[in-house]
Amino acid sequence: MLQITTSKVSRWDQHGREHVVQVQRAGMQRTIRCDTCGWRKGAQFLPWLKAEEHLAEAHQATVDPSEGREPR
Repeated sequence: MLQITTSKVSRWDQHGREHVVQVQRAGMQRTIRCDTCGWRKGAQFLPWLKAEEHLAEAHQATVDPSEGREPR
């Protein structure tokens, strides 16, 4: 049975808007999809890096919301 899992990469732009790219995994295949513009791409290797690159290049979204959080 093929299991599909989804994770996301989110970044904020300089105007404080959040942009999200979903990373969907089905077996060895990974697909990345931007919630903001609908851009899609298959990515077998380093899908999270490709998602970060898209957010930076297409949306100038480079602020990681997880940075600056205090560990609990």
